[in-house]
Amino acid sequence: MSAVAEPTGLTRETVLRAPKVLLHDHLDGGLRPQTIIDLAADCGHELPATAAEALGAWFAESADSGSLERYLETFDHTVAVMQSGPAITRVARECVEDLAADGIVYAEVRYAPEQHVEGGLTLDEVVAAVQEGFDQATEAAGGRIVVRQLLTAMRHQARSMEIAELAVAWRDRGVAGFDIAGAEAGYPPTRHLDAFEYLQRENSHFTIHAGEGFGLPSIWQAIQWCGADRLGHGVRIIDDITVGDDGEVTLGRLAAYVRDKRIPLEMCPASNVQTGAAASIAEHPIGLLKRLRFRVTVNTDNRLMSRTSMTSELWNLSQAFGYGVRDLEWFTVNAMKSAFLPFDERFDLISQVIKPAYAELAAEQG
Repeated sequence: MSAVAEPTGLTRETVLRAPKVLLHDHLDGGLRPQTIIDLAADCGHELPATAAEALGAWFAESADSGSLERYLETFDHTVAVMQSGPAITRVARECVEDLAADGIVYAEVRYAPEQHVEGGLTLDEVVAAVQEGFDQATEAAGGRIVVRQLLTAMRHQARSMEIAELAVAWRDRGVAGFDIAGAEAGYPPTRHLDAFEYLQRENSHFTIHAGEGFGLPSIWQAIQWCGADRLGHGVRIIDDITVGDDGEVTLGRLAAYVRDKRIPLEMCPASNVQTGAAASIAEHPIGLLKRLRFRVTVNTDNRLMSRTSMTSELWNLSQAFGYGVRDLEWFTVNAMKSAFLPFDERFDLISQVIKPAYAELAAEQG
């Protein structure tokens, strides 16, 4: 595809070359269509299409319904083919290969271990299989990318304490933190309060999917009851922000707290449009939230279902809001500051990798 210059001087090729940081990406939402076909043949799982292009289109169309619940149904097929150690390792390895090719220098990739034990694997074996794939790909990439796992518990199940303990057991072996995911309505994060309190006692990091399929109460509970370090999506924080006819902006108490405390928002624009959390990229709250200097980060969520990448997400935002190289740098540094990585490692990536690369790109822009 040829590069198309915008008024900012930005091109898609520039966005691809820019170092990027990804905090919200689901392992089971980023499989290559051909890999799904290969693994389905191995395990006897029936797919809605048997050609890679057609299968990729089916995932995107099925996810593009405006419903979070329908969106989540597409995972039945990806999870079904990830029930053996070799299959999980392949998916993990290819995930890192694809992220590295997209210019990502640091990523946290999440998945729910409890969804991958139907073939007889233990939870520990699932985590080990993912780590093996990550290690293979990061070694092959020659240090160009750092990847960590986030272990997710499903909010409609009752295994969150078990997964939290697993995250702590693996935290020095590739796991950076914990998450809960799944349909928000009817399954508040407070159902898993014991897991969050355990993680806090263990000085462990966690994020919570909140403010995507449900509104402000979900965000309030995630922060004030559960103590979330970050908010997965958090797009509905916009419901606590009022813009007057004269353009004056008023923040409610929750929105002000989120901004004042610099609580990171893991925003996923393409996914939010698909699930109905935003009407379009141009109308996505990210534009206002960036202007108000919230700790906004940009993410992919599910690259297969949204047919997206970090390059696509940032490029689409640049077209919608006129962002240039320095805006992309702002999103990237925000994400790196918010990563569940030790401070010195975050600082080194910002000062030695991210900022020098953006300075070079900015100089090219003149």
